Amino acid sequence: MPTSEEIERRVAEADAPRSVRRSAAAQRIGDLATRRAEIVAQLNDVERQLGEVLSESSDVIDIDELAQFTEVPATDLARWLDTGKPVPAKRKKPANSGSRAKKAAQPPKTTTTTKTVPTPRPLPAAPTPAADTLAATSSAAQ
Repeated sequence: MPTSEEIERRVAEADAPRSVRRSAAAQRIGDLATRRAEIVAQLNDVERQLGEVLSESSDVIDIDELAQFTEVPATDLARWLDTGKPVPAKRKKPANSGSRAKKAAQPPKTTTTTKTVPTPRPLPAAPTPAADTLAATSSAAQ
């Protein structure tokens, strides 16, 4: 029977190839994810620049003309134009004052209503063929 140390060594030996592959896969995924993030940042910067140029030149050439001259789809040009437009700053709402603040400070009134749901009544039983036959024979016998 092997000792505990021997069992541990055998498990480590059996897991070694798998551990190497797992480590290599994790490293490769990490490298590719980092590279992707850099490319996305570059792409976002290029799209922002495209939007700025489109916005700056909109007084001399419109999107349809640009699409015709550059063979870039007008939908892409319009999207880049929207990307390059400055985003308006959000206004801060004024602090609550007046009657709205008083109403908001009060807890809402709660009313409990119970709605009675009628209990469904069972449907009358459908006649069975045996009952129809019995009724027909008894009326014929009379």
